[in-house]
Amino acid sequence: MSTAPIGIFDSGLGGLTVTRAIRSRLPHEALLYFGDTARVPYGNKSPALVQELALDIARFLVARGAKTLVVACNTASALALESLSAALNIPVIGVIEPGVDAALARTQTNRIGVIGTLATIRSRAYQTLLKTKREAVHVVGQPCPLLVPLVEEGWLTDPVTRLVAEKYLAEMNVSNLDTLILGCTHYPLLKPLLRSVVDGKTALVDSAETVADRLALELKRRKLVTTTEEPGNLEIFVTDTPARFEAVARRFLGHPLKNVSLVHLP
Repeated sequence: MSTAPIGIFDSGLGGLTVTRAIRSRLPHEALLYFGDTARVPYGNKSPALVQELALDIARFLVARGAKTLVVACNTASALALESLSAALNIPVIGVIEPGVDAALARTQTNRIGVIGTLATIRSRAYQTLLKTKREAVHVVGQPCPLLVPLVEEGWLTDPVTRLVAEKYLAEMNVSNLDTLILGCTHYPLLKPLLRSVVDGKTALVDSAETVADRLALELKRRKLVTTTEEPGNLEIFVTDTPARFEAVARRFLGHPLKNVSLVHLP
């Protein structure tokens, strides 16, 4: 089982930042990535439908031998993590709890901000878990719907992106917060820009890095760390034409893609 691959899925491209962090942290592990590009976004779908889609994808990855599942999607982590854990007999890791734990470990003032998509902020998944783990914490959530298309357009350092980020962070009064959770898997690509906007006064919690760290601990705890010393292979599956995915995904991974397969789920 230790040489089996790790399954990772997202509604689209954003989970590739998690994939990149996992490859950096665990370079010998084989990875299966599933991007549900035909049915993105998940944020405008009902909880029941998100759970159904997530379970379909999870079963696809398990059928291909996945030894653990990483839900690299904030919406699916908020709405489907519990049902996935109940339905599968492999470890399931979402992006929300690792980010929450990292933020609570870093904050000195108990004043934490969360930025994410409209669906993620409206779900209050981060806010609720932060308050559950530490009642005294003060949480401010800010939806940033324009950042995802700007990232996918490649405008990572464009003045327009900076102006948008400055407006969003000003609206949440980021100067009164000492920790900011990047609650969308697209946002790690904006870390240099966001760090300059907060002017070094606020620690940034990267959801991709925290998930990779949590996965490494879980694999070690369950004795599932691969025994091979060869570089791990990455296979990618998408539910819509791969061409658009390949063009944009190159910015997320930092290199051209191989092994992108089109699949159709029921």
